[in-house]
Amino acid sequence: MALTDTPARPATLSTRAIVAPGSTGRRRRSQGPVLWGLPSKIFTGALAIIFLYPLVWTGVASVSPQAGTSQVDGWGFANYAKLASFQSGIWVYLGNSLFVSLLTVALTLLVSFFGGYAFARFSFPGKNMLFLLVLAILMVPYATLLIPLYVILNAVGLQNSLVGVALVLTMFQLPFSMFMMRISFESVPRELDEAALVDGCTSFSALRRVLLPAVKPGLITVGLFAFLTAWNDFIAPLILINDQSKITLPLAVANLRGQTMGVIDYGVTEAGVVVLALPCIVLFLILQRHYVRGFMSGAFKG
Repeated sequence: MALTDTPARPATLSTRAIVAPGSTGRRRRSQGPVLWGLPSKIFTGALAIIFLYPLVWTGVASVSPQAGTSQVDGWGFANYAKLASFQSGIWVYLGNSLFVSLLTVALTLLVSFFGGYAFARFSFPGKNMLFLLVLAILMVPYATLLIPLYVILNAVGLQNSLVGVALVLTMFQLPFSMFMMRISFESVPRELDEAALVDGCTSFSALRRVLLPAVKPGLITVGLFAFLTAWNDFIAPLILINDQSKITLPLAVANLRGQTMGVIDYGVTEAGVVVLALPCIVLFLILQRHYVRGFMSGAFKG
């Protein structure tokens, strides 16, 4: 059988671009998140505008000229000047709100820290039932407990007292705070406790040096919630406080609306709303990162 040589085919140059395998798929996959992310960004931006618009409008209206307000001609801070001299003075009400808020935060952090540690690390009879009883406070309407609490505080001499208001607000913060701190402690591996004890730490020393830094995001979240609740609470000071010089800032802002002959100075009221909201906004922006980490502390347990 004879072998024949076939003529070699001349080489030709191709003008078609060489495409790496799989590059088209990668391009399509990279465009997918962009196309899907655009509607979410639009929706998120629309929600931000909806929530921020009333606050921005209030801030602008508090310094803009309006008929029937203290700021009639030009832009300025005449509404804030009138707010500063309202009744006992805005600084008195700010001090009352700050005292109640800080005391509520301190008591809430103290009780929830040790309570959450006990529920997360120790086993004792009736632990789950006791925890459910703590959470059951959330099922009781807030306003229905204020009259019995008023009678109890009056019996112990804490009625018409800022300390009594702080104790009441602490009690209503404990269910959420105890739950938050329990899941924060449970998200920390027990091996850290055991390693600290092996290294010579006592139980309290291990709690202070090892567990406290680990649950710091949860503590910040609990403290932030307690501060915002105590700072903005209206009904508890309204029921428990009788002295005009001891009312908190929300009550003072509400009293601004009770003007002579039914005429309301909306400029001063808007200035009071800005003063009331500004500390909450600043505090949330500063602690936002820890706030989010606190809520995620138990999400990846184990």
